[in-house]
Amino acid sequence: MKRLLMSCTTIAGAALMLLLSASANAQATRTWVSGVGDDANPCSRTAPCKTFAGAISKTATNGEINCLDPGGFGAVTITKSITIDCHEVFASILASGTNGININITPSAGDPLQTVRLRNLNINGTGSSAQSGLIGIRIIAAQLVYIDDVLVSDFTQHGINDQRIAPGRLHILNTTLRNNLGAGILVSPASGSTRIDVDMDHVTSVGNNEGMVFNNGPRVQINNSISSNNSDEGVASTSSIGSTTVNINRSMVSNNGGAAMATNGTSMLRFSDTDIAFNGTAFSGATLTFGSSRITGNLNIGTVPTHMGGSFDQGQI
Repeated sequence: MKRLLMSCTTIAGAALMLLLSASANAQATRTWVSGVGDDANPCSRTAPCKTFAGAISKTATNGEINCLDPGGFGAVTITKSITIDCHEVFASILASGTNGININITPSAGDPLQTVRLRNLNINGTGSSAQSGLIGIRIIAAQLVYIDDVLVSDFTQHGINDQRIAPGRLHILNTTLRNNLGAGILVSPASGSTRIDVDMDHVTSVGNNEGMVFNNGPRVQINNSISSNNSDEGVASTSSIGSTTVNINRSMVSNNGGAAMATNGTSMLRFSDTDIAFNGTAFSGATLTFGSSRITGNLNIGTVPTHMGGSFDQGQI
């Protein structure tokens, strides 16, 4: 009997140890980072982590990472549905010599949504010299990506680069893309059969090489946005494979060194209620206008848009 009691006690103790270990390793629905945190912590509010990379491994699928206080929280690769939201806290990613955020979610039964939400982040590619980071946000695989209130600046390639190999959607709101040596945003699916639907509202792309470039078949709606002071094209709808469609409404495309709006291949670019001013060329390739836009002060008009109705455009045409 004594041996039996000792054996039961030993088994119970082992079971308790396993339970405590499982509890310690459980992922939390909400985790926290802090400028004075430590990645050895459980990433709780009272014991936050130091980096996004440290927190993401301790955050459950479809969970959320929040910021307790201002800080630089490091580059991160996202491989599951998650939210990173640092609303009302200055949260930075300093990505010197690397990408700021990689999004690469492998489809699985445990993560059917494949959704990433990024909010209130400053993603900076500056290192020991100006513009040393590669890409601010690189999207490789995900169904839904939301980017709200984000600043992406000073990367040697693109601010946002979406080259997904499977269909998906990209929503960008209140975001600034500036001083990147490539495009402020490049959406170019891996194949013409991969359709990415993009909507952008209050997005500013300024001081990049190109402002906004869409290639290989995405469908894009741009509202209340600015593409300005870029070295080359302001907005480009191009197509080497697939058919790209870009609609622009209530926006401004100005002071770009190349064409304000450029198209080629089986692509379409349609605009309305938009100011197109002080660019090197207003239009390169065929575009469609639905009226109520102002086209003034461009060095060359280029290919005159086809008028599709509405009130008449005012200016150079």
